[in-house]
Amino acid sequence: MNHTPPGTLFVVATPIGHRADASQRMISTLQQVSLIAAEDTRHSQPLLSHYDITTPLCSLHEHNEHSQSQQLVDKLLKGESIAVISDAGTPGISDPGQVLVQLAHQHHIPVSPIPGANAAISLMSVTGFKNGRFLFIGFLPTKTQERATLLKELKEEPYTLLFYEAPHRIKETLSTLCDVFGEDRSIVIGRELTKLFEEVHSTTLGEAIIWVSDNPNRRKGEYVLAVEAYQVDQRTLDETRHDKLITELLSKLSLSDAVKLAVNITGEKKNFLYDRALRLATP
Repeated sequence: MNHTPPGTLFVVATPIGHRADASQRMISTLQQVSLIAAEDTRHSQPLLSHYDITTPLCSLHEHNEHSQSQQLVDKLLKGESIAVISDAGTPGISDPGQVLVQLAHQHHIPVSPIPGANAAISLMSVTGFKNGRFLFIGFLPTKTQERATLLKELKEEPYTLLFYEAPHRIKETLSTLCDVFGEDRSIVIGRELTKLFEEVHSTTLGEAIIWVSDNPNRRKGEYVLAVEAYQVDQRTLDETRHDKLITELLSKLSLSDAVKLAVNITGEKKNFLYDRALRLATP
């Protein structure tokens, strides 16, 4: 904090389960700011007490975020430094904090991240999926139809999809994922990450519901889900690219010349490209 100006808003990540994951920067920042805005002050107090952090607390949650954020901005503009924390992990990502950060930017207040634990990234690191790209969705809609509609939009995304889910909805969510994405799609399930009863399980969507149902304890705890990216069949992808090329060539050349040039460009077999060209040339 020594190099940050007064009136800075610190977005501070806290452990998602294991207290030893707290960083020294997290501790020192929370000790030195004027005020800590916490999602749930009662939930955060044990962690703060463990590290001898006695900084005053105020609440910042989904029900008071708009009104409280304006009051906090007023304090920041007067030169007070404030830290915002969520119950676990990084604020502003499926947790309160976004409104306050947005207001701070609008008032040209310095905003500084204090990085740390994040459940989605933690699970992503242990999936073993080849495609390192991912799309963070967070919590899905609670209504069945809205959830299914969103998942249908995401079905063919070429990214690993990361979701958060509560234990009382996990079976219903897995069932919808299976219905929309198919039972053979790979999934890695993280339950109670970094906590005493942590589980990381790699399976398919078809087997995931069985795994959750096998143990009553799995209906407890917070879940993170990583669904493998949609796998495009390479042959289908090649055919699409070849058809696009052949269509363009046919607009300028005869069928035989278009095929000959397509063979030279793609290295594909002549008979295959000739068959594609015939189909495309036939009205």
